[in-house]
Amino acid sequence: MRPTRRRTRLLLAASAAVAALVVPLGVHVARGADSGTAVAPPKPEPAGSECRTTVEGSRVVAYCHNPYPSTDLVQLHTECARWWDVDADGAAVEVAPGRTVRLEDRCWKEIATTWVSHRPAPL
Repeated sequence: MRPTRRRTRLLLAASAAVAALVVPLGVHVARGADSGTAVAPPKPEPAGSECRTTVEGSRVVAYCHNPYPSTDLVQLHTECARWWDVDADGAAVEVAPGRTVRLEDRCWKEIATTWVSHRPAPL
């Protein structure tokens, strides 16, 4: 093999390697990734009710107020302290915008824990 053929092949291989490295960088720059004009993702709209829960003996009462423009579904969950006492999950209640609802439940004896779960209402 002559030195010119070898040199030609080496130059072709080197130019192909440079092209393989430069083309993705050019595409990246062309899409505006390095232009400093990054588009921020949209912020989610605030939603959900604010709930106050009060436990007195074997009864629990929760007041949930929805200050946001979307309807919220709230559900009261009660875990009783005694092993033979049945834990309860109340029915889901819609809280319309600007409204307050009252949720209540009870155990036969003491209440161990209670909480309110939230989820958006179906459209």
